[in-house]
Amino acid sequence: MDLQSRIGQLFMAGMLGTSLDEKTVSLIREFNVGGIIFFSRNIEDPVQLARLCRDLQKEALNSWGVPLMLAVDQEGGRVARLREPFTVFPGNAAIAEADEPTKRAEEFGVVTAREMRLVGLNMNLAPVVDVQRGELEKHLQGRTFGDGPERVALLGRTVIRSLQENGVMAVAKHFPGLGQAGVDPHVHLPRIQATKAEIEKVNLIPFRAAIDQGVAGIMSSHAVYPALDPESPATLSREVLTRLLRDTMDFRGLIITDDLEMGAIAGQRPVADASLLAFQAGADILLICKGQEHVAQSCRLLRERLSRGHIPEERLIESLKRIESAKARFLGKKDKISLARVREYFRGSA
Repeated sequence: MDLQSRIGQLFMAGMLGTSLDEKTVSLIREFNVGGIIFFSRNIEDPVQLARLCRDLQKEALNSWGVPLMLAVDQEGGRVARLREPFTVFPGNAAIAEADEPTKRAEEFGVVTAREMRLVGLNMNLAPVVDVQRGELEKHLQGRTFGDGPERVALLGRTVIRSLQENGVMAVAKHFPGLGQAGVDPHVHLPRIQATKAEIEKVNLIPFRAAIDQGVAGIMSSHAVYPALDPESPATLSREVLTRLLRDTMDFRGLIITDDLEMGAIAGQRPVADASLLAFQAGADILLICKGQEHVAQSCRLLRERLSRGHIPEERLIESLKRIESAKARFLGKKDKISLARVREYFRGSA
């Protein structure tokens, strides 16, 4: 494939229904998207989800010969797309407060990875490794391991190890830390007034632990950190994604944006423009969770900028290599999805 046809690998898209529809088929065939993210709107039960994952992978492999990253936010607690009869865990705050928190974190990772793999999912957009700073904004309540950087680091890397040793990519979020956010980035753009020293001594400790653990991906935060970049949110900031995360912290895995349709980003600029800016800042995977027309527009914009020489080929190749490496590591030796095994497992666990 030439570079133009491979640009779609940068995108992780959402879909609306519970079965493979013509619009999603078209998105795969025309743009060669690299992944699909699922929400509650896409999930009825384990067998239906396994069938959907199987059909998506078949379409991608028949069209381009490249498997898809298939992702969910399965943090536990209130951010859990997989509900009963999947095993339901209470979330990071409850894990941290348990009698044996490390054991509970490991159990979460092992069981969650087993059940995700069984139905064909290969990426968990978890764990949250934000360090709580004061009272948490409502959207983060219950989702953090607490206010101690070392404790957050320990539990975060435990989840990462247990997920990835069992075949599912983990994604640590939200870099460089949302624990001090005063507003919800789903709606507004937070400004986090922390000094460089505070960010280094508090926020970055769990992310360094995640990198040491070999985390597959790190998700960027939709917040402005004036001490790092006074203008651009982290998702769109070269100072944050490339200079800090890549160059200073030596992260070699996937940098994944949070949803580019969230108000913190889309409220300021068109989604396609944000996709270009995020890629230029250093992101490898551009997450667009609902509007497939935004995926198409963004992909066309990046193709056009590549053809004009505004995107260096070397920069694109760097991201494509990271994506290919992650897929080879986690998708290369997967068992085929068996609806019979899914039925048997969940019948026994119900």
